[in-house]
Amino acid sequence: MSRSLIRILVVLSVIAIVGILTVQAIWLRRAYALGERQFRQTAFVALQEVSDEVARLNRIRQSRSAVTQLSADYFVVRTDAPIDPILLEHYLQNAFRRHRLLTDFEYGIYNCESERMVYGAYVSSQKASSGQLAKRISRRRTLPKIQGYTYYFEIRFPGQAGVVAGQLDGWIASSVAVGLVVLLFGYTLWVVLRQRRLAEIQRDFINNITHELQTPVSTLRIAAGVLQQPDIGQQPDRLHQYARIVNEESRRLQQQVQNILQLARRQRTGFAQERTQLDLNGMMTSLANHYSPPLQLALQAEPAPLLADQYALETLLANLIDNARKYCEGTPCVVLSTRTEGNRLIWSVTDNGIGIARTHHKAIFRQFYRVPTGNVHDVKGFGLGLYYVQQVARAHGWRIRLESQPGQGSSFVFSSPLGKRPQVTGATGVVVDGVN
Repeated sequence: MSRSLIRILVVLSVIAIVGILTVQAIWLRRAYALGERQFRQTAFVALQEVSDEVARLNRIRQSRSAVTQLSADYFVVRTDAPIDPILLEHYLQNAFRRHRLLTDFEYGIYNCESERMVYGAYVSSQKASSGQLAKRISRRRTLPKIQGYTYYFEIRFPGQAGVVAGQLDGWIASSVAVGLVVLLFGYTLWVVLRQRRLAEIQRDFINNITHELQTPVSTLRIAAGVLQQPDIGQQPDRLHQYARIVNEESRRLQQQVQNILQLARRQRTGFAQERTQLDLNGMMTSLANHYSPPLQLALQAEPAPLLADQYALETLLANLIDNARKYCEGTPCVVLSTRTEGNRLIWSVTDNGIGIARTHHKAIFRQFYRVPTGNVHDVKGFGLGLYYVQQVARAHGWRIRLESQPGQGSSFVFSSPLGKRPQVTGATGVVVDGVN
């Protein structure tokens, strides 16, 4: 399956998932709104019946609707006459039971002549069904004064949202089922893409290792064939030359195998196991002198203490230096620099190489990844160097930033906390003792 087809399938899958979730959310919202409307209508009818019963009790004829809704769960009911709280509570419970409006409610009776609450109580649906007394509400509670109403009571349903949600059990269950299906589909898609990426990594690794190992093996076979000639002993110069080739190619082959084994071992044991106080300036100076011509130094931090695994740090710098020298069309110029910014140590490896396009800045740190160059393999390698660099930086908690453009070289900039101030350092840059 081609990569473009996979992208199309992923995009269509994402659109389908978003569409399903959107439709489900819209229907769930509409169902909740419908449930709220039905609850309000049921409460309105039940309260109107209570008002009619109170009017018949007081032999009053109401000429208009007695129920006024002030909010989604708050109603005011006009009585136009005093009413006994116990009798009102009885009427309310009977009306709500008839209309299957089984939820908690609180009510208060208000007298506009005295402008105070006469009685108030909170009624639980469980207590109402068992006949227990309601919980009294303080008379100090302030109720709104309704113009034109002399006697009335207010009622509020604090559990309205729970009642409406309880009526949507089927909708909620279907939404949860759809959500689980979407999650499983997304996880399956992630696994498929991950497996494809692993397959690509495996393929790239096999291609790279086949190409990199084929060259020394072929050279060794040719050299072995020459050394097996009967008259090779009579040509000492030629014998010495091919013996040198065998030695160099065997060392190269051993180094390549050693790099892979070392990376595998570090992945198991960690990239920052044995941390010690290092003098980064001394380590960079020592590395610079190992190359010919020597590397340039811009060591502005004085001193440059760093807490790190010595082997991992040396390998990190060596990988960056080797890449800088390999990926250069002219005379390589590599600059190692250090400086301080506040309590952080900023250090970098800068070169004048071919540079890296911005589209590859994140990908180059992936395992076995190499910037595509078609079928040309001018530079040897497995694509493990920058992956090792990122793993070491991540294990130490360092920040890494790549600054590069095609044709303008590359700069790998690291930011790490300052270590302890070194007092005595060895030849390799390891700090023997240090204090703040």
